[in-house]
Amino acid sequence: MASTAERFAASYAVLTAAHDVGDYIVQQDRDAVAKGRPGREGRIACARHVASYTATQAVALAAANRGLRLGLSWRRMAAGLAVSAVTHYVADRCAGHWAETDGAPVLVRAAHRSGKAGWLTRDPGAGPLLDQAWHKGWIALAAAVAAGGGHR
Repeated sequence: MASTAERFAASYAVLTAAHDVGDYIVQQDRDAVAKGRPGREGRIACARHVASYTATQAVALAAANRGLRLGLSWRRMAAGLAVSAVTHYVADRCAGHWAETDGAPVLVRAAHRSGKAGWLTRDPGAGPLLDQAWHKGWIALAAAVAAGGGHR
């Protein structure tokens, strides 16, 4: 059986690759456009995107677990995928709002309060970069959750 460090490294690599596939190849344009909109329309579009994103990560992680004989438990994989899914939803509801200061989602307000306001309002690429940094940080935690312990 693989060590915890090996399981973490493999899980992080697979979840990160699947993140890019789920975010840029699998995501439907209609969801990419609508996921940051207020109200029901935005929530449904974001949930639909996160469902396909999480399914992409789940297939990739399960395939790696089997193919590489990592010994990840299904409970830990599910918990790691839940971390990735919930945090992905939180960030993606911010889509299109990163430069806003009034009535913005909580993550955007936190970014502005933490000293990112100038960057977010001046640079149209700042929001997507902050979004991806958020995702990658949480994917690392999701990989750690998935890797922490083998079959019982």
